[in-house]
Amino acid sequence: MRRRLPLLVLSSSLLSVALTSGCRSNGGSTVGAASVTEPAPVVSALPAPSAATVPAGPRPVLVGSDGMPFSFAPLARRADPAVATIKALVAHESSSGRRRVVSEGLGTGFVYDPDGLLLTNNHVIADASDIEVSFHNGLEVSAKVVGRDKHTDVAVLRIDQHNLPSLPLGDSDAIEVGDWVVAIGNPFGLSHTVSAGILSAKGRTRDDVRGLDQSGYFNFFQTDASINPGNSGGPLLNLRGEVVAINAAVRANANSIGFAIPINMVKQLLPMLIAEGHVRRSAIGVTVEALSAADATRLKRPDRQGAWVKGVVPGGPAESAGITRDDVILAFEGKTVADPNELRWLASIGGVDKVVTLRVARGERSIELKVKLGELPADPNDTPDDH
Repeated sequence: MRRRLPLLVLSSSLLSVALTSGCRSNGGSTVGAASVTEPAPVVSALPAPSAATVPAGPRPVLVGSDGMPFSFAPLARRADPAVATIKALVAHESSSGRRRVVSEGLGTGFVYDPDGLLLTNNHVIADASDIEVSFHNGLEVSAKVVGRDKHTDVAVLRIDQHNLPSLPLGDSDAIEVGDWVVAIGNPFGLSHTVSAGILSAKGRTRDDVRGLDQSGYFNFFQTDASINPGNSGGPLLNLRGEVVAINAAVRANANSIGFAIPINMVKQLLPMLIAEGHVRRSAIGVTVEALSAADATRLKRPDRQGAWVKGVVPGGPAESAGITRDDVILAFEGKTVADPNELRWLASIGGVDKVVTLRVARGERSIELKVKLGELPADPNDTPDDH
């Protein structure tokens, strides 16, 4: 039997968050903020006779013919000015009306829009009454929360500054397992620390990373670039200096196993977070599970791909569309559904009241059904398995 190690990450307990989620707490609870941004100019390095370039696009890192970087220094030099230290202050007001700071937490953030927008983890700033953002050049300013989503652990902050150094948001679908990645953050309060490693795995879910809020949406990158308490909310960069993920969690008692939120997930949420301050999620109205080998045989499926419909919400969108128990949902709006986690994500961002097309396997037949998506309750714990 495979033994699972405990995870240091996202907990409702302030102490737990400080020790496990990548935030560092100074004397109490933990909070913080972060940011991310747009395309970076080419940063050059001294040419080498055997140098081979990375694919087209900005090239902050020069690599040799063996694929090994000569140095990460150009990338770090370009990216570091856009990385911020997030200090989250938690204050309580006494019965006499006096306000007292009871704790402060440290995390990381980064500018993704030069007009003052940053990205970070929601757990970094979750309980903050005041948020302070500081940069390597000595600039220190207060920040306000623009939008936040605890179920993906993402938050957007704004500071009253313009023409800031910023980081481009890359394509997290394009990076491959084995590619080099670089993390910048404030581990254990050691500001602007740079670490490098590779992308170890993609698609780590709540089933792989135990100890997470079960109502959350997780599709983590796994990396062996050093991520420690204080790195939460910081950027994970590819060799072009583009943000491919937001560092979020580490696993306890394990060396060099960190987890980060793919930036493409974040980009899908940004318009809603900026416009409304929160994410309004849609739902199909089904409960689904992965197909077991036995169920695949029983349902005459050639493989275990898709999301097996275990139940249908009475009166919900799926029932109105004709979806029944033992259907297997294979595609959502033309996108192949590999497993229930993928369906859950696609359904949640599909759009309330939008009509979508599902490809459904019913026995050995494949049919297409139109479904008008409903709205998922603000607290998914009310219906934890409803997608």
